[in-house]
Amino acid sequence: MKSLSSTGFAIFGAALVAISYGLARFAFGLFVPPIRDELELTPYVIGIIGALPLISFLLATAVAPLITDHLGARNTAVLSGAFGVGGLALISQAFDALTLGAGVFACGICTGLMMPALTAAMQAMVKRSLHGRVSSVMNAGTSIGVIVAVPTVLFLAGAWRFAYLSFAVLAGLGVIAAWLFLPSVSRIVPSNAAPPPPVSELPWSRLVRLSLFAYVMGFVSSAYWIFAPDLVVTLGGLPAGATGWLWLAVGIAGLGGAVVADLADRNNPPITHALMLMMLAASLALLAASPAQTVLAAFSALVFGLAYMSLTGLYLMTGIRLLPGRLSMGPVLPFMAVSLGQATGSPVVGGLVNGFGYADAFAMFAALGILASILSPLYPGHIEHGAEEEAEEDAGLQAAYDHQLQNEEGEPLEEPAAGEAEKPAVHP
Repeated sequence: MKSLSSTGFAIFGAALVAISYGLARFAFGLFVPPIRDELELTPYVIGIIGALPLISFLLATAVAPLITDHLGARNTAVLSGAFGVGGLALISQAFDALTLGAGVFACGICTGLMMPALTAAMQAMVKRSLHGRVSSVMNAGTSIGVIVAVPTVLFLAGAWRFAYLSFAVLAGLGVIAAWLFLPSVSRIVPSNAAPPPPVSELPWSRLVRLSLFAYVMGFVSSAYWIFAPDLVVTLGGLPAGATGWLWLAVGIAGLGGAVVADLADRNNPPITHALMLMMLAASLALLAASPAQTVLAAFSALVFGLAYMSLTGLYLMTGIRLLPGRLSMGPVLPFMAVSLGQATGSPVVGGLVNGFGYADAFAMFAALGILASILSPLYPGHIEHGAEEEAEEDAGLQAAYDHQLQNEEGEPLEEPAAGEAEKPAVHP
């Protein structure tokens, strides 16, 4: 294994996330118009297919901690990449709904396994005091992957098979890189860390509220991720190549999501949650109202990208705070809720498009988002760690990671001395 610095690991992790999240999962919506036309698929069938990678993501995420513990970070990342290569290649050769569905299902497994593998590797290769920064950079990989997919639509409009074959090649390079640069370690829990609180003492009310808000956000956002490009082509009459500008705007705005989420955690999470969810709903309404206006459509994508990435970042921090000591569940629980919402929302919006048309379907989902934003005062805020002044200092993504591991007194676990580094389990 070739060693990486903390900065190098962050960049490398962002590249793998760009492939497994940006290309293997979120780029699908960008190619829906040409895929639908060539394979003669209805919006309802597209909605069902769009839900498959989210279902497989949930299944993979549920077993990812066990797989990471048994195979180690390197082998889990390689397995994730192998599913990505197979899924992307299968999509490029799809000839009907069944083969297309099998390809996107495999891509969902790729997405679900990659982040747990990278998290385990981060715990071995990066100091805990840098986990917040490194995680923020890696999360930005989703936006980078979305941006990378854009040129294939702008310059190869309709050549979706070649685009997905190119993505498969990139995923293959990622597999080789993961084998060379990631360590064969399991998830690390320092010996002096306090055990996680028993299940009976978990803040279940806060966890339920977090999960419900994350589910609704995923449900509402599924309309945009799967059907936004199809809407501007079908309803707005724009050329298929123009949909690339939507995803470019989503990707660029999404890069600022980590900053907004960090500021939200430092100030008032419920209020910021309400604002971001309202913005997400507004982006759906704006796109449905002006699908033929390229500038307004691109602006709606900017709003959507910023709101979506901000909300997922806020959910990540809240999940880590609510589940201290549970390294495998804190970052994962809210993302599972988001994906479950997207998996159920995708076929619903497809059915609504069949029954009422794109504009009315998007309007209904926007209304649901507005309703959920009104309930945002119920969003779980900070858990008190002590005095108010201390709570203000313990905000942001790094603070959330600092409190993920605690000692017997409930204080953040200190970084071990150089000669006392934790020794992770090593796999052959």
